[in-house]
Amino acid sequence: MMRVILIGTAAQRQRLRAELPEGLEVIAEASSLSAARGLGFGADAYLMADAGDGDETAPLVEPLTPREMQVLTLLTDGLPNKQIARDLGVSEETIKFHLASIYGKLGASNRTDAVRQALRRGLVPL
Repeated sequence: MMRVILIGTAAQRQRLRAELPEGLEVIAEASSLSAARGLGFGADAYLMADAGDGDETAPLVEPLTPREMQVLTLLTDGLPNKQIARDLGVSEETIKFHLASIYGKLGASNRTDAVRQALRRGLVPL
């Protein structure tokens, strides 16, 4: 049995719970990824509500930090991690960390999805 923590608004978590396949055990719920991590449970996975669940114009459960916004803007420009790291004066590993956080906060599964969601939410200009 895989132990999971559901992440999202109360309504999103309720929808997630209703759609869970067999073999998953919900051990906790949280409104944000950082709150879920802070619970201290030994979860096998975090299940985040899809940003498509509900209003994409609604504010994020957990806002992006100023640095995450910088990374997201450069990502939207199509830059690879190496170039983003160079432009911001940090390591590629730091950029990977920021991207993982951005994906979690936006409910994105990859770079393209993060850019799509950022554009839909008006987080970055066209």
